[in-house]
Amino acid sequence: HTRPVKWLKTDIPRSAFDQDILYSFGAFMTVCQISRNNAEARIKAVLEGKKPAAPPISQSSEADQTDIEETVPTDIPQYAEDRIREFIEQKFKGHGLSRLVDAVLIATGYTTAVSPPGPDGGVDIVAGRGPMGFDPPRLCVQVKSGSGPVNPEIIQRLHGSMKGVSAEQGLLVSWGGFNSKVPTEERSQFFSIRLWDSGDLIQALLENYEKLSSDIKAELPLKRIWVLVPSPAP
Repeated sequence: HTRPVKWLKTDIPRSAFDQDILYSFGAFMTVCQISRNNAEARIKAVLEGKKPAAPPISQSSEADQTDIEETVPTDIPQYAEDRIREFIEQKFKGHGLSRLVDAVLIATGYTTAVSPPGPDGGVDIVAGRGPMGFDPPRLCVQVKSGSGPVNPEIIQRLHGSMKGVSAEQGLLVSWGGFNSKVPTEERSQFFSIRLWDSGDLIQALLENYEKLSSDIKAELPLKRIWVLVPSPAP
């Protein structure tokens, strides 16, 4: 019971797709056809690097109701993450993303210094352990807030920046993810550099949310909820 798959592209962030398509991506079915709202043409436009047309607006109340029923998310955790991702993109643009990463590092016990907005020489945040940040491991952080994936050359630049600030470890945060060549470079730098995409940053935020500053919590208001997990069919 197998089916051949042709991967057209593997480095497109979820944020490139409209919310109605993300709902469909969250379907529980392993194999399905996503056809509503001209989805195929809009997905192809994203693959070609074009801006997809907006989803059509239903004209009748009956169609509106059907639309609502079809867009109820089936994967609630993924739906929640997508909404958080969308909010962060709007609220923490540009240098704001560095502030968010900095808040996570502080919540995990680092003492940090954030570069001001503008040219930073490849160093957005420096961090260290201890009350004054003098204790190892000393961390050099570069934050890329763009929507597109970054290439392996960025990792090499981070390695150079680490030497410039005498840091033993580096963290590269790319909101738009990484292209397909990055994993090879990541393995070669395993003992010195870690990579976070938007999903990794959101996971770190959720794990440390209670420890974040009140200012960041006010800018990013989240609430933990419990939901019943459906039992698998016998």
